[in-house]
Amino acid sequence: MNQIITPIFRMFDVEKAREFYVEFLGFQIDWEHRYEDHFPLYMQISSPSCTLHLSEHHGDACPGSAIRVQVENIELFHQSLLGQGYKYAHPGLEETPWGTREVSVTDPFGNRLHFYQPVDHS
Repeated sequence: MNQIITPIFRMFDVEKAREFYVEFLGFQIDWEHRYEDHFPLYMQISSPSCTLHLSEHHGDACPGSAIRVQVENIELFHQSLLGQGYKYAHPGLEETPWGTREVSVTDPFGNRLHFYQPVDHS
């Protein structure tokens, strides 16, 4: 049985979330929902390796959460992030003692995303 996990991250500013997740990280917006005009926004974004929900709703999630996302080519991903020229993040590429190469970023709301690729030592 294939299980899908979809984390929910808290956000406080829709425009900052779009700038970070869509323009910087390259996610696409799948859908957005508000119960009524001027109500909090709940949205789904996705990339080839991850689907996330972002919510302005107070009780949906706590800021400061973290996730790990496995990607295919971490070096190419890292270079694409640096090429974006996003002024609030200049992530490095780290090789870990547990056998991964990782790029970590923090969104404007304190949520951390750790993108990684296992290192092949063969």
